[in-house]
Amino acid sequence: MSITKFEIKSIDAERFSTSGKPMKNVRIDHNSSVKKIKQVTKDSFDVYFRFTASYSSLGRIELEGSLELKDAPSDLAKKWRENNEMPKEIANKIHSTIIQNCIPQSVLISREIKLPPPIPLPKVNLQDKGKKKKPTRGMEVA
Repeated sequence: MSITKFEIKSIDAERFSTSGKPMKNVRIDHNSSVKKIKQVTKDSFDVYFRFTASYSSLGRIELEGSLELKDAPSDLAKKWRENNEMPKEIANKIHSTIIQNCIPQSVLISREIKLPPPIPLPKVNLQDKGKKKKPTRGMEVA
């Protein structure tokens, strides 16, 4: 099973408050959902999705698109239509691909509308190379 094509077709982003106001403890929730699975050939499917980054009352970013899934079971679209379920390994592959492609796009979009990036930023802690810590003496406890 492989994903051969990924395409974002719609971008919708909105900031609910004015820029310049301080932002404290912003909770950012991510959600990817499959909207539709359509069989193209015997073992090829188009999967339509929606990715959302919600900033509670601060704003939201929403991306919609599709990807092409090859070498999947031939009854995938039928099972999806009947009960919105798919095998876990296929769901993991699809949602991982959506997140891996949409998060970087969301970071760029968030910058444009002045929202925090939808990923945790690393903390940098540089230490001065000239100042070496002296080893402490004492009993070693394991």
